Amino acid sequence: MTTRTRILTGITTTGTPHLGNYAGAIRPAILASRDSNADSFYFLADYHALIKCDDPLRIQRSRLEIAATWLAGGLDVDRVTFYRQSDIPEIPELTWLLTCVAAKGLLNRAHAYKASVDKNVEAGEDPDAGVTMGLYSYPILMAADILMFNAHKVPVGRDQIQHVEMARDIGQRFNHLFGQGKEFFTMPEALIEESVATLPGLDGRKMSKSYDNTIPLFSSAKDMKDAISRIVTDSRAPGEAKDPDNSHLFTLFQAFATAEQSAEFRSELLQGLGWGEAKNRLFQLLDSELGEARERYHQFIERPSDLEDILQLGASKARAVATPFLNELREAVGLRSFVSQVQVATQTKKKAAKAARFVSFREEDGSFRFRLLSAEGEQLLLSNNFADGKTAGQVTKQLQAGQPLDVRSDELSFSVWLEGECVANSPAFTDSAARDAAIDALRIALTPAQD
Repeated sequence: MTTRTRILTGITTTGTPHLGNYAGAIRPAILASRDSNADSFYFLADYHALIKCDDPLRIQRSRLEIAATWLAGGLDVDRVTFYRQSDIPEIPELTWLLTCVAAKGLLNRAHAYKASVDKNVEAGEDPDAGVTMGLYSYPILMAADILMFNAHKVPVGRDQIQHVEMARDIGQRFNHLFGQGKEFFTMPEALIEESVATLPGLDGRKMSKSYDNTIPLFSSAKDMKDAISRIVTDSRAPGEAKDPDNSHLFTLFQAFATAEQSAEFRSELLQGLGWGEAKNRLFQLLDSELGEARERYHQFIERPSDLEDILQLGASKARAVATPFLNELREAVGLRSFVSQVQVATQTKKKAAKAARFVSFREEDGSFRFRLLSAEGEQLLLSNNFADGKTAGQVTKQLQAGQPLDVRSDELSFSVWLEGECVANSPAFTDSAARDAAIDALRIALTPAQD
Protein backbone atom coordinates (compact mmCIF):
# COMPACT_ATOMS: atom_id res chain seq x y z
CA MET A 1 0.00 0.00 0.00
CA THR A 2 1.02 3.59 -0.55
CA THR A 3 2.64 5.38 2.38
CA ARG A 4 0.88 8.63 1.47
CA THR A 5 -2.77 9.26 2.24
CA ARG A 6 -4.75 8.47 -0.89
CA ILE A 7 -7.71 10.81 -1.43
CA LEU A 8 -10.40 10.14 -4.04
CA THR A 9 -13.46 12.08 -5.08
CA GLY A 10 -15.61 12.53 -8.14
CA ILE A 11 -18.52 14.55 -9.43
CA THR A 12 -21.43 13.26 -11.50
CA THR A 13 -21.58 14.70 -15.01
CA THR A 14 -25.26 15.54 -15.37
CA GLY A 15 -25.27 19.32 -15.41
CA THR A 16 -23.42 22.59 -15.16
CA PRO A 17 -21.20 22.85 -12.05
CA HIS A 18 -22.71 25.02 -9.34
CA LEU A 19 -21.58 26.59 -6.08
CA GLY A 20 -22.60 23.53 -4.09
CA ASN A 21 -20.34 21.27 -6.18
CA TYR A 22 -17.47 23.69 -5.81
CA ALA A 23 -17.75 24.33 -2.07
CA GLY A 24 -18.72 20.81 -1.08
CA ALA A 25 -16.37 18.74 -3.26
CA ILE A 26 -14.13 20.52 -5.74
CA ARG A 27 -12.58 23.22 -3.56
CA PRO A 28 -11.72 21.02 -0.55
CA ALA A 29 -10.41 18.33 -2.89
CA ILE A 30 -8.12 20.75 -4.71
CA LEU A 31 -6.82 22.13 -1.41
CA ALA A 32 -6.19 18.60 -0.15
CA SER A 33 -4.29 17.72 -3.34
CA ARG A 34 -1.64 20.32 -2.50
CA ASP A 35 -0.65 18.41 0.62
CA SER A 36 2.70 16.72 -0.03
CA ASN A 37 1.48 13.74 1.98
CA ALA A 38 -1.58 13.29 -0.25
CA ASP A 39 -1.89 10.99 -3.26
CA SER A 40 -5.00 12.39 -4.94
CA PHE A 41 -7.35 10.76 -7.46
CA TYR A 42 -10.13 12.90 -8.98
CA PHE A 43 -12.56 11.77 -11.63
CA LEU A 44 -15.58 12.63 -13.74
CA ALA A 45 -18.28 10.18 -12.65
CA ASP A 46 -19.86 9.76 -16.08
CA TYR A 47 -21.03 6.16 -15.53
CA HIS A 48 -23.00 7.46 -12.54
CA ALA A 49 -24.50 10.11 -14.80
CA LEU A 50 -26.24 7.43 -16.88
CA ILE A 51 -28.30 6.49 -13.83
CA LYS A 52 -29.79 9.97 -13.60
CA CYS A 53 -29.80 11.24 -17.16
CA ASP A 54 -30.78 9.80 -20.55
CA ASP A 55 -29.82 12.88 -22.57
CA PRO A 56 -26.50 12.13 -24.35
CA LEU A 57 -25.87 15.76 -25.31
CA ARG A 58 -26.36 16.91 -21.74
CA ILE A 59 -23.92 14.30 -20.43
CA GLN A 60 -21.35 15.19 -23.08
CA ARG A 61 -21.61 18.91 -22.32
CA SER A 62 -21.46 18.31 -18.60
CA ARG A 63 -18.29 16.24 -18.89
CA LEU A 64 -16.63 19.11 -20.74
CA GLU A 65 -17.81 21.72 -18.24
CA ILE A 66 -16.83 19.74 -15.17
CA ALA A 67 -13.37 18.91 -16.50
CA ALA A 68 -12.83 22.60 -17.23
CA THR A 69 -14.09 23.47 -13.74
CA TRP A 70 -11.56 21.27 -11.96
CA LEU A 71 -8.69 22.71 -13.97
CA ALA A 72 -9.88 26.32 -13.71
CA GLY A 73 -10.20 25.83 -9.96
CA GLY A 74 -6.48 25.16 -9.72
CA LEU A 75 -6.12 21.38 -9.95
CA ASP A 76 -2.49 20.54 -10.75
CA VAL A 77 -2.63 17.46 -12.99
CA ASP A 78 1.10 16.87 -12.54
CA ARG A 79 0.52 16.26 -8.83
CA VAL A 80 -2.71 14.26 -9.05
CA THR A 81 -4.44 11.57 -11.11
CA PHE A 82 -7.35 13.18 -12.98
CA TYR A 83 -9.47 10.96 -15.21
CA ARG A 84 -12.88 10.07 -16.61
CA GLN A 85 -14.52 7.09 -14.97
CA SER A 86 -15.53 5.69 -18.38
CA ASP A 87 -11.88 5.61 -19.53
CA ILE A 88 -11.05 2.98 -16.89
CA PRO A 89 -12.50 -0.39 -18.03
CA GLU A 90 -11.31 -2.04 -14.83
CA ILE A 91 -13.96 -0.14 -12.85
CA PRO A 92 -17.05 -1.85 -14.36
CA GLU A 93 -15.29 -5.22 -14.08
CA LEU A 94 -14.57 -4.61 -10.41
CA THR A 95 -18.19 -3.50 -10.01
CA TRP A 96 -19.28 -6.97 -11.09
CA LEU A 97 -16.85 -8.72 -8.74
CA LEU A 98 -18.21 -6.63 -5.87
CA THR A 99 -21.82 -7.18 -6.99
CA CYS A 100 -21.26 -10.90 -6.53
CA VAL A 101 -20.44 -10.42 -2.83
CA ALA A 102 -22.71 -7.47 -1.96
CA ALA A 103 -25.75 -8.39 0.14
CA LYS A 104 -29.14 -7.43 -1.26
CA GLY A 105 -30.22 -6.43 2.23
CA LEU A 106 -27.41 -3.89 2.32
CA LEU A 107 -28.56 -2.32 -0.95
CA ASN A 108 -32.17 -2.30 0.24
CA ARG A 109 -31.09 0.16 2.93
CA ALA A 110 -29.51 2.67 0.52
CA HIS A 111 -31.05 6.11 1.05
CA ALA A 112 -31.72 6.87 -2.63
CA TYR A 113 -33.46 3.54 -3.20
CA LYS A 114 -35.52 3.81 0.00
CA ALA A 115 -36.57 7.35 -0.92
CA SER A 116 -37.85 6.13 -4.31
CA VAL A 117 -39.72 3.24 -2.70
CA ASP A 118 -41.29 5.50 -0.05
CA LYS A 119 -42.38 7.96 -2.73
CA ASN A 120 -43.99 5.18 -4.77
CA VAL A 121 -45.78 3.72 -1.76
CA GLU A 122 -47.10 7.13 -0.77
CA ALA A 123 -48.45 7.57 -4.30
CA GLY A 124 -50.11 4.15 -4.21
CA GLU A 125 -47.83 2.70 -6.88
CA ASP A 126 -45.71 -0.42 -7.01
CA PRO A 127 -42.78 0.09 -4.59
CA ASP A 128 -40.23 -0.40 -7.37
CA ALA A 129 -42.01 1.63 -10.05
CA GLY A 130 -39.43 3.52 -12.08
CA VAL A 131 -36.51 2.05 -10.13
CA THR A 132 -33.72 0.91 -12.43
CA MET A 133 -30.95 -1.51 -11.54
CA GLY A 134 -28.61 1.42 -12.06
CA LEU A 135 -30.25 3.30 -9.19
CA TYR A 136 -30.48 0.19 -7.04
CA SER A 137 -26.85 -0.89 -7.49
CA TYR A 138 -25.41 2.64 -7.51
CA PRO A 139 -23.62 2.03 -4.18
CA ILE A 140 -21.68 -0.88 -5.70
CA LEU A 141 -20.38 1.25 -8.56
CA MET A 142 -19.35 3.89 -6.04
CA ALA A 143 -17.65 1.19 -3.96
CA ALA A 144 -15.70 0.12 -7.06
CA ASP A 145 -14.63 3.73 -7.67
CA ILE A 146 -13.24 3.90 -4.15
CA LEU A 147 -11.83 0.41 -3.71
CA MET A 148 -10.22 0.25 -7.16
CA PHE A 149 -7.60 2.70 -5.93
CA ASN A 150 -7.69 1.80 -2.22
CA ALA A 151 -8.55 5.33 -1.18
CA HIS A 152 -8.01 6.20 2.47
CA LYS A 153 -10.14 9.36 2.48
CA VAL A 154 -13.20 10.18 0.37
CA PRO A 155 -14.42 13.80 0.51
CA VAL A 156 -18.22 13.64 0.32
CA GLY A 157 -21.30 15.53 1.33
CA ARG A 158 -23.11 14.39 4.44
CA ASP A 159 -25.74 12.68 2.29
CA GLN A 160 -23.05 10.43 0.78
CA ILE A 161 -21.56 9.11 4.03
CA GLN A 162 -23.69 5.98 3.82
CA HIS A 163 -22.17 5.06 0.45
CA VAL A 164 -18.64 5.20 1.86
CA GLU A 165 -19.78 2.98 4.74
CA MET A 166 -21.29 0.55 2.24
CA ALA A 167 -18.00 0.48 0.33
CA ARG A 168 -16.33 -0.56 3.58
CA ASP A 169 -18.88 -3.33 4.13
CA ILE A 170 -18.50 -4.68 0.60
CA GLY A 171 -14.70 -4.45 0.70
CA GLN A 172 -14.56 -6.29 4.03
CA ARG A 173 -16.80 -9.02 2.62
CA PHE A 174 -14.51 -9.50 -0.39
CA ASN A 175 -11.41 -9.57 1.82
CA HIS A 176 -13.03 -12.19 4.04
CA LEU A 177 -14.09 -14.44 1.17
CA PHE A 178 -11.02 -14.25 -1.03
CA GLY A 179 -8.18 -12.66 0.93
CA GLN A 180 -6.83 -15.81 2.61
CA GLY A 181 -5.08 -13.59 5.11
CA LYS A 182 -4.43 -10.77 2.65
CA GLU A 183 -6.32 -7.48 2.81
CA PHE A 184 -6.91 -6.57 -0.82
CA PHE A 185 -8.94 -3.47 0.00
CA THR A 186 -8.15 -0.60 2.33
CA MET A 187 -11.14 0.53 4.38
CA PRO A 188 -12.03 4.10 3.29
CA GLU A 189 -13.20 6.92 5.54
CA ALA A 190 -15.57 9.74 4.64
CA LEU A 191 -14.00 13.20 4.83
CA ILE A 192 -16.43 16.05 5.48
CA GLU A 193 -15.78 19.77 5.83
CA GLU A 194 -18.48 20.40 8.41
CA SER A 195 -19.14 24.04 7.58
CA VAL A 196 -19.91 23.41 3.91
CA ALA A 197 -20.97 19.78 3.80
CA THR A 198 -24.25 20.74 2.09
CA LEU A 199 -24.97 24.22 0.69
CA PRO A 200 -28.54 25.54 0.44
CA GLY A 201 -29.94 26.49 -2.94
CA LEU A 202 -32.01 29.50 -3.95
CA ASP A 203 -35.08 28.09 -2.17
CA GLY A 204 -33.31 26.89 0.98
CA ARG A 205 -33.31 23.21 0.07
CA LYS A 206 -30.03 21.46 -0.68
CA MET A 207 -28.46 23.03 -3.77
CA SER A 208 -29.10 20.45 -6.45
CA LYS A 209 -29.62 20.27 -10.19
CA SER A 210 -32.68 18.11 -9.58
CA TYR A 211 -34.32 20.93 -7.59
CA ASP A 212 -33.43 23.56 -10.19
CA ASN A 213 -32.24 25.85 -7.39
CA THR A 214 -28.54 26.17 -8.20
CA ILE A 215 -26.22 29.13 -8.65
CA PRO A 216 -24.01 28.32 -11.67
CA LEU A 217 -20.36 28.45 -10.75
CA PHE A 218 -18.83 30.11 -13.81
CA SER A 219 -21.75 31.89 -15.42
CA SER A 220 -21.24 35.54 -16.34
CA ALA A 221 -21.12 38.09 -13.54
CA LYS A 222 -24.55 39.35 -14.63
CA ASP A 223 -26.10 35.87 -14.57
CA MET A 224 -24.60 35.16 -11.15
CA LYS A 225 -25.96 38.43 -9.77
CA ASP A 226 -29.41 37.66 -11.19
CA ALA A 227 -29.36 34.19 -9.60
CA ILE A 228 -28.35 35.58 -6.20
CA SER A 229 -31.18 38.10 -6.38
CA ARG A 230 -33.64 35.17 -6.47
CA ILE A 231 -32.48 33.72 -3.13
CA VAL A 232 -35.55 33.36 -0.94
CA THR A 233 -35.47 35.46 2.24
CA ASP A 234 -38.01 36.33 4.91
CA SER A 235 -40.13 39.48 4.87
CA ARG A 236 -38.11 41.53 7.37
CA ALA A 237 -37.58 45.05 6.08
CA PRO A 238 -34.32 47.02 6.08
CA GLY A 239 -33.59 48.17 9.60
CA GLU A 240 -35.14 45.08 11.19
CA ALA A 241 -32.76 42.61 12.80
CA LYS A 242 -32.22 39.46 10.73
CA ASP A 243 -31.54 35.95 12.02
CA PRO A 244 -28.24 34.79 10.46
CA ASP A 245 -28.54 31.27 11.90
CA ASN A 246 -31.76 30.67 9.96
CA SER A 247 -30.71 32.44 6.77
CA HIS A 248 -29.47 30.32 3.88
CA LEU A 249 -28.07 33.51 2.34
CA PHE A 250 -25.78 33.81 5.35
CA THR A 251 -24.88 30.11 5.06
CA LEU A 252 -23.77 30.70 1.46
CA PHE A 253 -21.76 33.77 2.47
CA GLN A 254 -20.09 31.89 5.31
CA ALA A 255 -18.98 29.09 2.98
CA PHE A 256 -16.79 31.49 0.99
CA ALA A 257 -15.82 34.13 3.55
CA THR A 258 -13.04 34.32 6.10
CA ALA A 259 -13.94 34.10 9.78
CA GLU A 260 -13.56 37.88 10.08
CA GLN A 261 -15.79 38.55 7.07
CA SER A 262 -18.44 36.19 8.40
CA ALA A 263 -18.41 37.82 11.82
CA GLU A 264 -18.78 41.28 10.29
CA PHE A 265 -21.61 40.16 7.99
CA ARG A 266 -23.42 38.50 10.91
CA SER A 267 -23.17 41.70 12.92
CA GLU A 268 -24.58 43.77 10.06
CA LEU A 269 -27.53 41.41 9.62
CA LEU A 270 -28.30 41.59 13.32
CA GLN A 271 -28.20 45.38 13.05
CA GLY A 272 -30.79 45.39 10.25
CA LEU A 273 -28.85 45.17 6.96
CA GLY A 274 -31.42 44.97 4.14
CA TRP A 275 -31.74 41.76 2.17
CA GLY A 276 -31.05 43.54 -1.10
CA GLU A 277 -27.73 44.87 0.15
CA ALA A 278 -26.96 41.51 1.78
CA LYS A 279 -27.40 39.80 -1.60
CA ASN A 280 -25.11 42.38 -3.19
CA ARG A 281 -22.46 41.65 -0.54
CA LEU A 282 -22.70 37.94 -1.38
CA PHE A 283 -22.30 38.68 -5.09
CA GLN A 284 -19.22 40.84 -4.49
CA LEU A 285 -17.65 38.12 -2.36
CA LEU A 286 -18.26 35.39 -4.94
CA ASP A 287 -17.20 37.52 -7.89
CA SER A 288 -13.97 38.40 -6.11
CA GLU A 289 -13.12 34.77 -5.38
CA LEU A 290 -14.24 33.25 -8.68
CA GLY A 291 -13.48 35.97 -11.25
CA GLU A 292 -10.03 34.75 -12.35
CA ALA A 293 -11.11 31.12 -12.31
CA ARG A 294 -14.08 32.07 -14.51
CA GLU A 295 -11.70 33.39 -17.17
CA ARG A 296 -9.59 30.21 -17.08
CA TYR A 297 -12.75 28.10 -17.30
CA HIS A 298 -13.92 29.72 -20.54
CA GLN A 299 -10.46 29.35 -22.04
CA PHE A 300 -10.61 25.59 -21.42
CA ILE A 301 -14.15 25.35 -22.82
CA GLU A 302 -12.88 26.86 -26.06
CA ARG A 303 -10.07 24.25 -26.30
CA PRO A 304 -11.71 20.83 -25.75
CA SER A 305 -8.82 18.98 -27.40
CA ASP A 306 -6.53 20.20 -24.61
CA LEU A 307 -8.94 18.79 -22.05
CA GLU A 308 -9.05 15.46 -23.89
CA ASP A 309 -5.25 15.19 -23.88
CA ILE A 310 -5.13 15.90 -20.15
CA LEU A 311 -7.81 13.30 -19.39
CA GLN A 312 -6.14 10.62 -21.51
CA LEU A 313 -2.86 11.15 -19.66
CA GLY A 314 -4.79 10.86 -16.41
CA ALA A 315 -6.43 7.64 -17.57
CA SER A 316 -3.01 6.16 -18.31
CA LYS A 317 -1.85 7.02 -14.78
CA ALA A 318 -5.01 5.55 -13.27
CA ARG A 319 -4.81 2.33 -15.29
CA ALA A 320 -1.19 1.86 -14.28
CA VAL A 321 -2.66 1.27 -10.82
CA ALA A 322 -5.94 -0.39 -11.79
CA THR A 323 -4.78 -2.98 -14.33
CA PRO A 324 -2.28 -4.93 -12.18
CA PHE A 325 -4.56 -4.67 -9.15
CA LEU A 326 -7.54 -6.08 -11.03
CA ASN A 327 -5.32 -8.93 -12.24
CA GLU A 328 -4.68 -9.76 -8.57
CA LEU A 329 -8.40 -9.71 -7.84
CA ARG A 330 -9.19 -11.90 -10.85
CA GLU A 331 -6.59 -14.38 -9.62
CA ALA A 332 -8.09 -14.28 -6.12
CA VAL A 333 -11.61 -15.19 -7.28
CA GLY A 334 -10.41 -17.93 -9.62
CA LEU A 335 -10.50 -16.16 -13.00
CA ARG A 336 -7.06 -17.46 -13.89
CA SER A 337 -5.30 -18.28 -17.14
CA PHE A 338 -4.92 -22.01 -17.75
CA VAL A 339 -1.48 -21.33 -19.21
CA SER A 340 -0.36 -19.41 -16.14
CA GLN A 341 -1.50 -22.28 -13.92
CA VAL A 342 0.70 -24.71 -15.84
CA GLN A 343 3.60 -22.26 -15.73
CA VAL A 344 3.27 -21.79 -11.99
CA ALA A 345 3.19 -25.54 -11.42
CA THR A 346 6.22 -26.02 -13.68
CA GLN A 347 8.14 -23.24 -11.96
CA THR A 348 7.33 -24.78 -8.58
CA LYS A 349 8.64 -28.12 -9.73
CA LYS A 350 11.80 -26.55 -11.16
CA LYS A 351 12.45 -24.72 -7.94
CA ALA A 352 11.85 -27.80 -5.82
CA ALA A 353 13.95 -30.02 -8.06
CA LYS A 354 16.80 -27.56 -8.08
CA ALA A 355 16.65 -26.92 -4.35
CA ALA A 356 16.40 -30.58 -3.25
CA ARG A 357 19.79 -32.26 -2.96
CA PHE A 358 21.39 -35.63 -2.38
CA VAL A 359 24.05 -35.87 0.31
CA SER A 360 26.33 -38.94 0.19
CA PHE A 361 28.30 -40.21 3.15
CA ARG A 362 30.23 -43.28 4.35
CA GLU A 363 29.36 -45.25 7.46
CA GLU A 364 31.95 -46.47 9.97
CA ASP A 365 31.59 -50.01 8.63
CA GLY A 366 32.73 -48.79 5.18
CA SER A 367 29.33 -48.92 3.47
CA PHE A 368 27.93 -46.00 1.46
CA ARG A 369 24.59 -44.26 1.91
CA PHE A 370 22.83 -41.05 0.84
CA ARG A 371 20.17 -38.72 2.13
CA LEU A 372 17.69 -36.70 0.05
CA LEU A 373 17.09 -33.31 1.67
CA SER A 374 14.31 -30.87 0.75
CA ALA A 375 14.92 -27.18 0.06
CA GLU A 376 14.22 -26.51 3.74
CA GLY A 377 16.74 -29.13 4.86
CA GLU A 378 14.10 -31.71 5.80
CA GLN A 379 15.21 -35.30 5.30
CA LEU A 380 12.90 -36.97 2.81
CA LEU A 381 14.84 -40.21 2.31
CA LEU A 382 17.67 -42.19 3.87
CA SER A 383 19.08 -44.91 1.63
CA ASN A 384 19.97 -48.46 2.49
CA ASN A 385 23.65 -49.40 2.84
CA PHE A 386 25.58 -49.99 -0.39
CA ALA A 387 28.87 -51.85 -0.72
CA ASP A 388 30.53 -49.08 -2.72
CA GLY A 389 30.05 -45.47 -3.72
CA LYS A 390 29.51 -46.33 -7.38
CA THR A 391 26.39 -48.34 -6.62
CA ALA A 392 25.02 -45.59 -4.38
CA GLY A 393 25.65 -43.07 -7.18
CA GLN A 394 23.84 -45.22 -9.74
CA VAL A 395 20.78 -45.37 -7.47
CA THR A 396 20.67 -41.59 -7.08
CA LYS A 397 20.89 -41.19 -10.87
CA GLN A 398 18.00 -43.60 -11.34
CA LEU A 399 15.91 -41.65 -8.85
CA GLN A 400 16.64 -38.41 -10.74
CA ALA A 401 15.89 -39.90 -14.17
CA GLY A 402 12.23 -38.93 -14.06
CA GLN A 403 10.84 -42.46 -14.13
CA PRO A 404 7.61 -43.16 -12.21
CA LEU A 405 8.43 -43.66 -8.56
CA ASP A 406 7.47 -46.84 -6.76
CA VAL A 407 6.56 -45.40 -3.37
CA ARG A 408 5.07 -47.74 -0.80
CA SER A 409 3.38 -46.34 2.29
CA ASP A 410 3.45 -47.78 5.76
CA GLU A 411 1.42 -46.41 8.68
CA LEU A 412 3.60 -43.37 9.39
CA SER A 413 6.41 -43.71 6.84
CA PHE A 414 7.12 -44.78 3.27
CA SER A 415 9.81 -46.47 1.23
CA VAL A 416 11.12 -46.15 -2.34
CA TRP A 417 11.72 -49.20 -4.50
CA LEU A 418 13.72 -49.74 -7.69
CA GLU A 419 13.39 -52.89 -9.79
CA GLY A 420 11.56 -54.67 -6.99
CA GLU A 421 14.10 -53.82 -4.31
CA CYS A 422 13.76 -51.28 -1.49
CA VAL A 423 16.53 -48.69 -1.82
CA ALA A 424 15.53 -45.96 0.66
CA ASN A 425 13.17 -45.17 3.52
CA SER A 426 11.60 -42.05 4.93
CA PRO A 427 11.76 -41.02 8.57
CA ALA A 428 8.67 -41.65 10.71
CA PHE A 429 6.05 -38.87 10.62
CA THR A 430 3.63 -37.72 13.28
CA ASP A 431 0.54 -38.64 11.25
CA SER A 432 -0.57 -39.84 7.83
CA ALA A 433 -1.20 -36.29 6.58
CA ALA A 434 2.43 -35.35 7.24
CA ARG A 435 3.53 -38.59 5.55
CA ASP A 436 1.44 -37.85 2.44
CA ALA A 437 2.73 -34.28 2.27
CA ALA A 438 6.29 -35.62 2.36
CA ILE A 439 5.51 -38.02 -0.49
CA ASP A 440 4.21 -35.10 -2.57
CA ALA A 441 7.34 -33.12 -1.78
CA LEU A 442 9.46 -36.12 -2.78
CA ARG A 443 7.75 -36.45 -6.16
CA ILE A 444 8.22 -32.73 -6.89
CA ALA A 445 11.84 -32.84 -5.77
CA LEU A 446 12.61 -35.75 -8.11
CA THR A 447 10.81 -34.28 -11.13
CA PRO A 448 13.45 -33.24 -13.69
CA ALA A 449 13.53 -29.50 -14.44
CA GLN A 450 12.19 -28.61 -17.90
CA ASP A 451 13.82 -25.90 -20.02
